[in-house]
Amino acid sequence: MTKFTFNMPDIGEGIAEAEIVDWHVGVGDRVEEDQEIVDMMTDKATVPMESPVSGTVIEVAGEAGDMVSIGSMLVVIEVDGEIPDDAAEDSADDGPAEPAEKQPEAAKSTKPEAVAKAEPAPQPAPKPVSAPAPKAEEVPAAQATSGHKVLASPAVRKRAKDLGIDLGEVKPAEDGRIRHADLDAFLSYNAGTGFSPAGGQREDKEIKVIGLRKRIAQNMAASKRNIPHFSYVEEVDVTELEEMRADLNANRGDKPKLTMMPLIITAICKLIPTFPMINARYDDEAGIVTRHGSVHLGIAAQTDAGLMVPVIHNAQSKNLWQLAREIGRLAEAARDGSAKSDELSGSTLTLTSLGPLGGVATTPVINRPEVAIIGPNRIIERPMYVSDGAGGERIEKRKLMNISISCDHRVVDGYDAASFIQEFKKLVETPVLLLTE
Repeated sequence: MTKFTFNMPDIGEGIAEAEIVDWHVGVGDRVEEDQEIVDMMTDKATVPMESPVSGTVIEVAGEAGDMVSIGSMLVVIEVDGEIPDDAAEDSADDGPAEPAEKQPEAAKSTKPEAVAKAEPAPQPAPKPVSAPAPKAEEVPAAQATSGHKVLASPAVRKRAKDLGIDLGEVKPAEDGRIRHADLDAFLSYNAGTGFSPAGGQREDKEIKVIGLRKRIAQNMAASKRNIPHFSYVEEVDVTELEEMRADLNANRGDKPKLTMMPLIITAICKLIPTFPMINARYDDEAGIVTRHGSVHLGIAAQTDAGLMVPVIHNAQSKNLWQLAREIGRLAEAARDGSAKSDELSGSTLTLTSLGPLGGVATTPVINRPEVAIIGPNRIIERPMYVSDGAGGERIEKRKLMNISISCDHRVVDGYDAASFIQEFKKLVETPVLLLTE
């Protein structure tokens, strides 16, 4: 038998270490060549590692959440036969396993002859036989607050205790014993007194923060720690915008269905040339702000694994239908884990939306090193005063949406952020401008 040490390979992207996300094998498991053995996460993506040899796993680098440096031991495999030539360069041959005669003395003590010579354990003295205990139902309860004793089974007592009910207040239906049916009757007549529990008892559960959840936590903490955020919120009338969207969808043919997102992205892209400070990245270590000419828009997407931000590169060059198709494709790739590294990096501005859960207003956290993040909120209908066209006003039902923006105050002044949102409001409330050059 030969030991083969599989070291953490250099998987590019200039990384020095990667995090163990999920082991597919454990110590003692048999693995085959090219079998996936562990998922490793870098700053960019999750990469599966495959075994270069066949054999039995005898050691692993750590557990989920641990970091492994490039070139360090990832897994040790006991190989049947010789190590393949293409895997030899990654091997650290430690030689055959130690023979049995070199095993520690403690291990030798388990030999059969040693067991045979062991002294028999002393037997405990027999306990005196006592009279059988009375049945549970016949054991009288402790003195109740009402002053008399009651009979009940342990299960009934526990239920009454959990509900906070004094059994002395419960009237038994027969035999003087309180049963579950008697508790049910008591609860039905005292429903308004707070005896019904809000929920069942649940145990505490510790969940280790690893993988994508750990990266999200680190990135959010770094963003709030390093960036002085400020937020600005404005109300926007999207009645006409929604009408235009409905008309476009009614005549879309085989094009993807338009949501509000492509319309909002189009408005943002039209305004960036006037407000270049919004579409920027700040390298605070080098002291350099880069105002980007192209809009590489990150779309915050919730997945089962956590928050991911796929990127629409060169969003300013796409029309409404192209944006709708790209949003759908990237969202699906993020959800099923097929998004590539370059589809999850390089954003210059982020758009985050909770859709119908958007709330009245949000104060989103900036996706560092960007300097701004924009968040549309839920659309609601509300009566508003509008012009009647004859110099007066009338009340009309309108569709309203709040738009939020959070900015890095080191780079974006409050006046600039407010001006950007006010121009966004004008553009959205006159949606025909979105379709013009």
